[in-house]
Amino acid sequence: MTAQDLVDPTTEGPATDGPATDRRVADRSATDGLRAQFAPVLARIRDGAVEREQQRRLPFDAVDELKAAGFGALRVPVEQGGFGVTLRQLFTLLIDLGSADSNLPQLLRGHFAFVEGRLAARDRPAQARWLRLAADGVLFGNAQAERGAETASTTALRPDGSRFRLNGTKYYSTGTIFADWIWATATLGDDHVGVALPADAPGVTRLDDWDGFGQRLTGSGTTRFEDVVVEDDQVIRFSADEAGAHAAITAFYQLVLLAALAGIARRALEDTIEFVRPRTRTFGVPGTSSPRTDPLVLGVVGRVSAKASAAERIVLAVADELDEVREAGLAGTADQAAFDRVEVGAFEAQTTVIPLVLDAVTELFEVGGASATSEDRRLDRHWRNARTIASHNPLIYRERAVGDYRLNGVSPSASWAARRAERS
Repeated sequence: MTAQDLVDPTTEGPATDGPATDRRVADRSATDGLRAQFAPVLARIRDGAVEREQQRRLPFDAVDELKAAGFGALRVPVEQGGFGVTLRQLFTLLIDLGSADSNLPQLLRGHFAFVEGRLAARDRPAQARWLRLAADGVLFGNAQAERGAETASTTALRPDGSRFRLNGTKYYSTGTIFADWIWATATLGDDHVGVALPADAPGVTRLDDWDGFGQRLTGSGTTRFEDVVVEDDQVIRFSADEAGAHAAITAFYQLVLLAALAGIARRALEDTIEFVRPRTRTFGVPGTSSPRTDPLVLGVVGRVSAKASAAERIVLAVADELDEVREAGLAGTADQAAFDRVEVGAFEAQTTVIPLVLDAVTELFEVGGASATSEDRRLDRHWRNARTIASHNPLIYRERAVGDYRLNGVSPSASWAARRAERS
């Protein structure tokens, strides 16, 4: 079933004010249908989240369920076997998934970014190949980062006849443990290239050695490549319009993290409500009482709700902007300034969403005293997970980038290109 299948064009709807309203109504209907379709899977993922956290059990079963439901093919066009959803629809579902278990959107981050990159690719035969794999349920892991290097400087491809050999080590390679294929970056002579290869290829080692205090189940460990054979058609060369593509993908990567944060805030609100409703004791009040009618408790719940709602709305607003610039890019009508604006918008969203969510997941503990810290509930996971996600691409550097753009007209992509030129 595709996103289009979820809208019946013959169904009579409410009165509209024209094509734009018709489109919004259809989009909402399609989104509601998608959410309903994936709701049973997400409910099962939600039900096991606390137990997985307590046992530090990686969510292989949850990933398999998402694969079987076609979640990884959400952005693949309908004509190529996917759902063909908009970015707003994708991020709506990622927020839903983050509410169920915030590890899942992050571990799928590399997969969706890889698919997004292929959607923008000029090489149509290669694009069709990679999108077909995604439509068939293949998941791509993310192996980009190296310690002490902003770009891939030590992981390298070297020619070996008609093939190549890949050697190097990647860290924080989120999702690779769950992946069928791995999306990595490497140097090839003086060039910076992408490499996509089977996760079980000889010479690939994946380790679950992530030791962060939050997001413990994302598989964000080490990936080693030791003389891994790489075919020429597994090497992805970056195009001449890399700066625009880089800005859009940077915004996309960040927005996935923000969707996970918005999901955490929503789940924290839900857990707070579930915690307060049955309670029969209010701090400082003797005997039986009802915290759910206490003005102080109501105020806390109201603030947490407002922050969770605001975070979600901000994420979806940036998703709309990113959708517009990506479509314009494919049509050849988006200039670099448009890509820069959406990247800055994602950075500004980061500077806003992170404090909102961190405040919400801290303040929820005010409603229950010491009992809210019970290990059985693991409400602390919301703060630990949010704090860990917030530490990716540290906020202070995003604020600096926004300030440089507003004051001096230096875009993040221009700054990135300048740093790369200095290193080459």
